[in-house]
Amino acid sequence: MAAKYKKGDTVIVMAGRDKGKRGEIIRVVPEDSRVFVQGVNVVKRHTRPTQTEAGGIVEKEAPIHVSNLAHVDPKTDKPTRVGFKFMEDKTKVRFAKRSGEIIDR
Repeated sequence: MAAKYKKGDTVIVMAGRDKGKRGEIIRVVPEDSRVFVQGVNVVKRHTRPTQTEAGGIVEKEAPIHVSNLAHVDPKTDKPTRVGFKFMEDKTKVRFAKRSGEIIDR
């Protein structure tokens, strides 16, 4: 299946405790259909000190399922679905269904 979400995309959370928050995707886990979004679904982890890092309580992003996310339309700045189409030079690109704007650069 084609990747609708890629690293660097701006998304908005549609469901869950962080509903309404926006952020940039920092990591994608396609086999689990989950992504890590900057500043969204932040959890606290109690870590043991290692030779390179000090221990303590560390806040970090946890993965969120892609069904709870929507792309932010680059033209209208609202949530949108994503479609695929082929350009004249036979390249496949993603586009926002709300406005028709191309998401890929």
